[in-house]
Amino acid sequence: MMRGWRCLALACAVSLVTTPALAGKATTGNAASSPGKAAKARDKAQLAFQRDLISVLAPSAAAQPLLGAALLARPLPNQPEIGSFHTLIGRAAMADDADAAVSWVRLADCDAKADACPNPAALELLQTQAADNAAVWLLKLAEDTRNMKSDAAREDLAKAAAAKLYDDYTGASLKALAGAVGMLPPPAGTFDPARAAGAVGMQTMLVYGIGSSQPQPGLQLTAKLCENAGDDASIKADCLKLGKTLEWGSSPLSRSLGLHLREVLADDPAQREDAKRTRLSLIWQVQNFAQLLARAPDDKALAQHLLALARNGGTEMSLVLAALRDNNLPTDPPADWKPH
Repeated sequence: MMRGWRCLALACAVSLVTTPALAGKATTGNAASSPGKAAKARDKAQLAFQRDLISVLAPSAAAQPLLGAALLARPLPNQPEIGSFHTLIGRAAMADDADAAVSWVRLADCDAKADACPNPAALELLQTQAADNAAVWLLKLAEDTRNMKSDAAREDLAKAAAAKLYDDYTGASLKALAGAVGMLPPPAGTFDPARAAGAVGMQTMLVYGIGSSQPQPGLQLTAKLCENAGDDASIKADCLKLGKTLEWGSSPLSRSLGLHLREVLADDPAQREDAKRTRLSLIWQVQNFAQLLARAPDDKALAQHLLALARNGGTEMSLVLAALRDNNLPTDPPADWKPH
């Protein structure tokens, strides 16, 4: 039953996993003769660029620049404490204009070795800060399931079903990152001169590469709980209600799960078939967006446009659809199309 949902998850994973690597791909000239050495030099220059951006952003007292700095710092090794992810996301959380998007990223500020992930304080705050967001309750559902609190997990499912929206705040993180990378001009060593998009291509890949690492709620656990509902009509009803919210969720994965729940649980065969068709369109959208992103290092206008879309905000899903529309790509596949 999970096969269709996993297909979309794999499509998303492929697009996200390949994203950062594209920025350092050597193609012609001297870089091709020693791609390893050239790529390592660019990687080193990019890390230095990220640290410079963090130094510029860190003095801010506003949440969004601090969020951008924290996201830039998160993948960096051996950051000084003042410029570390922990310090920067903590300061962002204390800013007067801090919102749920900051708290969501703060979930990752935790000690996995101590079995203290996601960040307990951030998760607790989100339950009041974003009580109408199903993503928060699915995150708590995963925690309660992991801790074998089945009654609490059932309550979490009910709260997720009653929520008004689903948002994992990827759009907010992309917006913060897109603003952050424009604070300084990238040095020549940070991008491959053989790639036509140059500096803006590198900035675009940096934004989307880091922005893809948002904390994720327990979507697979939710699917399992719903699929194992059996004869429990109340669980089935909550899962179908949640599915409707997820179908209009902020991310491709949330939409995929919503459609999967309808395909598996709906009593009406026409509804199940419609969900299956719509999920195929979603896979098409994800794969075509991934192909656009793969072209960005060699297409300056496309890179600038993708960066502008991130800077404008919205959700991950609205950004994907806008990118397809603006590049004259249909949102539905041809009748005979099959996923890769």
